[in-house]
Amino acid sequence: MAADVTEPVVVVDGVTKHYPGVRALTDADLTIRAGEIRALLGRNGAGKSTLIRALSGVERLDRGSVAVAGDRLGAGGVRRAAELGISTVHQELSLVAELSVAENMYLGRWPRRGRTIDYTAMRTGAAAVFQRLGIDIDPAAPVGSLSLAARQLVEIGRAVREQPRLLILDEPTSALAAAEVDVVLETVTRIASAGVAVLYVSHRLEEIRRIAHSATVMRDGQIVDTVDIGAADTASIVSLMLGDSAAADARPPAREVDRTGRPLLSVRGLAVPPKVLDVSFDVFPGEVLGLGGLMGSGRTEVLRAVAGFTPAAAGTVSVDGREISRPSAAVMKRLGVGMTPEDRKNEGVVPLLGVDENLVLSKFDSVSSGPTVRPGKVRRAAAKLIARLSIATASARTPIVNLSGGNQQKAVIGRWLHAGSRVLLLDEPTRGVDVQSKAEIYRLVRELADGGAAVVFVSGELEELPLVCDRVLALRGGRVAGELTGPDLTTDSVLSAAMAA
Repeated sequence: MAADVTEPVVVVDGVTKHYPGVRALTDADLTIRAGEIRALLGRNGAGKSTLIRALSGVERLDRGSVAVAGDRLGAGGVRRAAELGISTVHQELSLVAELSVAENMYLGRWPRRGRTIDYTAMRTGAAAVFQRLGIDIDPAAPVGSLSLAARQLVEIGRAVREQPRLLILDEPTSALAAAEVDVVLETVTRIASAGVAVLYVSHRLEEIRRIAHSATVMRDGQIVDTVDIGAADTASIVSLMLGDSAAADARPPAREVDRTGRPLLSVRGLAVPPKVLDVSFDVFPGEVLGLGGLMGSGRTEVLRAVAGFTPAAAGTVSVDGREISRPSAAVMKRLGVGMTPEDRKNEGVVPLLGVDENLVLSKFDSVSSGPTVRPGKVRRAAAKLIARLSIATASARTPIVNLSGGNQQKAVIGRWLHAGSRVLLLDEPTRGVDVQSKAEIYRLVRELADGGAAVVFVSGELEELPLVCDRVLALRGGRVAGELTGPDLTTDSVLSAAMAA
């Protein structure tokens, strides 16, 4: 897409932001012009979020400057950024469901008539914004009654109402279905045509090709290049995002997986709209199957539906040949399916309970006599798991919150070993753990598979999938976009399949 733009709106010059032990952003230079839609690309941890926070005034810079139409942002923070005309729509919606669309559009800045709020002015102003954007939304409707796509448009409309020079959109379509995405993209294009510069963050390359004029690629806290999106193929973009890391895949020796028999887990036609539309796969005893995909691809939704935590709109799940049309958490647990959640802190552990109690939570009857839990049985069961999983803890009774993230994660996995689970669904099992703990979790997962378990391993860090998985399915657009195994299973091949336009 060719851009007819000349006037620089935003100039980022040598911006640097470091945290203790982390180079989040180093010497970033960026120029965005009026009417330009600039895509911002990079894998997780590349520095995109830090750059957005720097532009939005959230972060105090260590070095460098941000200027809007020649005026420096300085240390004025979020208020100064708003004064200069920078508006940000974050990935997580910040609307109040109980209030009307118009009230949300003016949230915190309600127009007044004397001492009262002028609701007529709010509705009129909101309607004017929607008309300008070509959006058909009733300003009087409660936000809670709107579809997810309409709520996203309200967020964008609220940002546009401030008449920004630069509009930053962080993954605005990650939770939307294809038809809803079209409406958002049309709106973004219309905003840019009015002369607003747009910084568009997305992992969906097909979207970026449709609306962006150019793409800035980040890697390891640095801007590595800005390319004409129309002239750059997917392979070159992936190469910029990964650098030399793809060649550094230190894959363990390949394991022989017998896929001729009956799968231990079989999923057919699974649908959990809007993110999961039609997903099918098999996992065999002794196999580690990876589910790879970019943010919003439906990885977590697949696991939660299989484990029975989220009702599926369609599809079936079979465990060792037994078909379950409507899985529930209780039924799947009885069949030997265990899931470790993505949010370890809030869903995976009970912080103030000991390591021992957390380990046996999934099956109290094995450490009980009748209705009474026996401390001795808890102690012996926990000691075996602590030794087997190499959990580093001063005592089995140490509150699990005092353990490192990696040891907490091993305990969460251990809980399902205590329950005798044959199918393990691991959602982001290495998130927030150090390099050594990651390696230990990889080893543990492969040992479990060697023992006959079927493991589904989900990770947003696509580079780790070749290090632990025997086979990887790439998810895109609510479906399986590709299957990778053997020599084809590399970081760049997974990323290419997940991003391919």
